[in-house]
Amino acid sequence: MTTADAMSTYRGSCHCGRVQFEVRTKLTRVSECNCSICRRKGYLHHMVPPDRFRLLQGEDALTTYQFGTGRAQHQFCKVCGVASFYRPRANPANYMINARCLEGVDLDRLERVRFDGASWESRPDAPYTGIWNV
Repeated sequence: MTTADAMSTYRGSCHCGRVQFEVRTKLTRVSECNCSICRRKGYLHHMVPPDRFRLLQGEDALTTYQFGTGRAQHQFCKVCGVASFYRPRANPANYMINARCLEGVDLDRLERVRFDGASWESRPDAPYTGIWNV
């Protein structure tokens, strides 16, 4: 494995710090989705499998919002309202991390891939998981 292929461990949290987590990943790109919820949240998506995600604290501070199909588990801190991660509809076994909630990440250095989530409902065959690093 080359240095460029190496994964790093990142710590993340909500704004108030009640929810804290860490992920192990190669963070080189994120996705920007234009769907109704992601656009409003300003989410920068990065997917990781469950074996590379660890909730350190705050399970009791999390609450879940569901809409549409109800498949996605949009979790956020019920104290400060920040959505640090969620379980995505297209692949609910994984975690979708909001890169904006990770410590020490220079967001300007990440490649941003646009995803047309606003049109996804009308195109159920549209590729989804291929744009995420897992």
